[in-house]
Amino acid sequence: MSEGFAAGLQQDDILQQQQQQGEWSAYTIMDSSRVSTCLISMLLIVYGSFRSLNMEQEQREKEKKRQSESMNNLLTGEPLLPEPNKFATLDTMHALCLPLGASISLLVMFFFFDSMQMLFAVCTAIIATVALAFLLLPMCQYIIRPCSDGTRISFGVCGRFTAAELFSFSLAVSIVCVWVLTGHWLLMDAMGMGLCVAFIAFVRLPSLKVSTLLLTGLLIYDVFWVFFSSYIFSTNVMVKVATRPADNPVGLVARKLNLGGIVKEPPKLNLPGKLVFPSIHNSGHFSMLGLGDIVMPGLLLCFVLRYDAYKKSQCTQTAEAGVPPPRGVGSKLTYFHCSLLGYFLGLLTATVSSEVFKAAQPALLYLVPFTLLPLLTMAYLKGDLRRMWSEPFIIQQASKQLDV
Repeated sequence: MSEGFAAGLQQDDILQQQQQQGEWSAYTIMDSSRVSTCLISMLLIVYGSFRSLNMEQEQREKEKKRQSESMNNLLTGEPLLPEPNKFATLDTMHALCLPLGASISLLVMFFFFDSMQMLFAVCTAIIATVALAFLLLPMCQYIIRPCSDGTRISFGVCGRFTAAELFSFSLAVSIVCVWVLTGHWLLMDAMGMGLCVAFIAFVRLPSLKVSTLLLTGLLIYDVFWVFFSSYIFSTNVMVKVATRPADNPVGLVARKLNLGGIVKEPPKLNLPGKLVFPSIHNSGHFSMLGLGDIVMPGLLLCFVLRYDAYKKSQCTQTAEAGVPPPRGVGSKLTYFHCSLLGYFLGLLTATVSSEVFKAAQPALLYLVPFTLLPLLTMAYLKGDLRRMWSEPFIIQQASKQLDV
């Protein structure tokens, strides 16, 4: 996952060697590889955010059901075990330490990649398998639904799983195995997409304060390792790590068993820490975007989507109690729409910058201001800034006493 934080990589290495210094055109900006990068990254954020919101609503409904069951258990004396929380919430300390941890991970991969590349490849394959199974689960549920009643099958200490979950996990294992054997970029992208959606769905930002600290710290991290690392390490550490291929585990096993003459040498693996989209029209032309450039702004958009839903529910409750809705609730432009538009403009600016300067750009340098600043401005104008900054999801009960 450390390469997921290796953000800010929208570059075309082969294209830069082929192109002469000159003016860029709108045609290169609208290349299929760049358009694919923009559309897929936005779709992943939207899908991950809405899936996270649905999971939260399902958990809330289960909690209500458990509360009713607990009342019955009090009468019968049967204990009711608490429901485990499936979400991980980042606090202020996490937000401050995450850029430091990402920097340490980046340095470890930079200095010890050759000796630890097999470990990186195996760990990445395992994590990507679980994330890809999570991504494929809704599709598998839709396919399995006509011939399954949702009964869970027990696997002992491993747990209980539905047929759809087993099907999605089997597909994920198959995709990862084919990726190991072929090293195809499309399968690597599928694994990266699973990692993005899983991270956005299961990680929570509790407030705008934590979101601002996290994104600001990662922006500084991104800018330093892209622009200034070459002055210290004589090379661009971010680009070096993100573009370095790893040895294939299959090849290692074949060499250990002396099967080199029988088994064809498998290709080296580009670890799924980024999304890569080759151009349809220009051979050798590709665009690359680090998973961190999708996940970290995606966490912010997931937070504002949850806040939009929370504010809408609060408006409904106050309306039922006869209290006028808060200022700005009726606006059609939600915080999520504002942040998503800012993300698109940030990606577009990063793309233009990479074409103008003919060099790798730290995408968070553009994505963070374009998503965070409009959100802060909109929250201030709507009067929600103070609440979103500290404790946005504390339920306030509407007063039952109304002035006559």
